[in-house]
Amino acid sequence: MRYEKGRKDASRRRIMDVAVERFRTDGIAGSGLATIMKDAGLTNGAFYPHFPSKADLVRETVSDALSQQATWLRGVLDEGGLDRIVNIYLSPDHRDEPGKGCASAALLPELSRQPEETRGMYAEQSHVLVLQLAHALPADVENREDVATAIFALLIGTLQLSRAVDAKVSDRILQAGKDAIGVLVGRSRTSAPEVE
Repeated sequence: MRYEKGRKDASRRRIMDVAVERFRTDGIAGSGLATIMKDAGLTNGAFYPHFPSKADLVRETVSDALSQQATWLRGVLDEGGLDRIVNIYLSPDHRDEPGKGCASAALLPELSRQPEETRGMYAEQSHVLVLQLAHALPADVENREDVATAIFALLIGTLQLSRAVDAKVSDRILQAGKDAIGVLVGRSRTSAPEVE
């Protein structure tokens, strides 16, 4: 039986949505195709018309998640700037919902073990996020891309660490990350010439 294109596209989208949430929550290695397909309401055999392998599913879902994150980031930066991003990203809500949060924070250790094509895709798309952060920095920040790269790393690392400890320590870690980003931005600003 043949199905119309829209139905195939909808099934593919459903697989990707289920997969990315599973990957974020259970990890890539901990997410079997059978569980993903069951959660998507499809049979195991329905996977292969959409994706040649699990590695392809990982690459496409992570790429899609990063594209969505770039769109979200652009909107939040336009509304509230860097401070708003830092406060949302390093919040207890984001910490407590890894299945709906940042793919980088949830998956970086496993992404480093993925095929070169997936790592290359991640490098390109994460660079887009870094450039968005660089654009949001105050005008007098020097080495904007380097500072934005450090902020990106601080955001991800802080969130990962906050998820690994109890709530009391976790809240302190989130605040320390916010404080460190503030110091980093402050130290990276061009100092005005001294008046003699």
